[in-house]
Amino acid sequence: MPMITDTKALAAFCQRLSLESFITVDTEFMRERTYWSQLCLIQVAGSSEAFAIDPLAPGMDLTPLFDLLADEKVLKVFHAARQDLEIFLQLAGSLPKPLFDTQVAAMVCGFGDSIGYEPLAAQLANAKIDKSMRFTDWSIRPLSDKQIKYALADVTHLRVVYEKLAAKLHANGRLSWLDDEMAELTSPSTYQTAPQDAWKRLKSRSGNAKFLNVLRELAAWREQEAQDRDIPRQRILRDEAIMEIAANHPATIADLARTRGFGKGMAEGKMGTAILDAIVRGLAAPEANAPKIADRIDVPRGLAPVVELLKVLLKMKCDQHEVAQKLIAGSSDIEAIAVDDNADVPALKGWRREVFGEDALRLKHGGVGLAFCTDGRKLRLIPLDGRE
Repeated sequence: MPMITDTKALAAFCQRLSLESFITVDTEFMRERTYWSQLCLIQVAGSSEAFAIDPLAPGMDLTPLFDLLADEKVLKVFHAARQDLEIFLQLAGSLPKPLFDTQVAAMVCGFGDSIGYEPLAAQLANAKIDKSMRFTDWSIRPLSDKQIKYALADVTHLRVVYEKLAAKLHANGRLSWLDDEMAELTSPSTYQTAPQDAWKRLKSRSGNAKFLNVLRELAAWREQEAQDRDIPRQRILRDEAIMEIAANHPATIADLARTRGFGKGMAEGKMGTAILDAIVRGLAAPEANAPKIADRIDVPRGLAPVVELLKVLLKMKCDQHEVAQKLIAGSSDIEAIAVDDNADVPALKGWRREVFGEDALRLKHGGVGLAFCTDGRKLRLIPLDGRE
């Protein structure tokens, strides 16, 4: 099977691909035992050739590949790119560009929310993907021909998927609809978790300043520890334990040892000392500087039916325009629109406003109504404000 295991062969392959208009890219990695993803295999295809690249091969230097990924003359096509991009940012220090994510494009083209590669390839490339190797250990060498064949299928069929999606986007004039999502995917800040911001992962609903200050310090300590030791954060300290410690802020080793799932041995070790130090820092922090929890939208009494009606309109509009609801608005966005005509949500901006936002406001204020078509199978808008 086509496998590149040395830098010279990689450089020659990348040189050939630098003449292509687009390439397709995928990775296989392991993350169960590490904080940073362990890159085990890279699959890349051009118009007429595809290779698996072994980053674990002795002496392998991935610089030629990183240079290709940075070449702005060549479009890089991924499916559900976020985890792949995080790996390349961590290893190369930069993100591939320009970028096209077929999962995002598929949402714009009416294939539903976050469609997987297997069903998308089946629909657009008439491909049957063998997923029997989905949970294989990609770090073990040598890889079998079956493993390599499986991995390459993720980039060979992707060529056809991309070409058909791109043609559809050009035909319906929706290429610009991808801009916001591509901008997020190609922003390094999307993948960088500063330890001081790690508390946001815990999704606390408490607004207590003392609790939040301690939570921030504990989460920052855990995140830094996980990064430094390259092990999953949950193996340092589970989320539930962090929340309990932040709520009770124990002052002694004995108090800390009472934390469920923590134990006396852990409390008496270096970890216990580090946690108590984090608690002290959190308690000493000014309450005015505590993290701010985003206010939950308080939907006034009587507006719940409006929210539900707007959800029906969203479903109708997305079916009509063949676009995924996830790209237009979520439940919190709908609630925000029900409460405030000028809510700062994507659904009231740009193409989303044209597709949904404008009619959402008209429906809210009685400018349009919803009715069944005569066949009783579809909904339609009825203008009530003199506008079409």
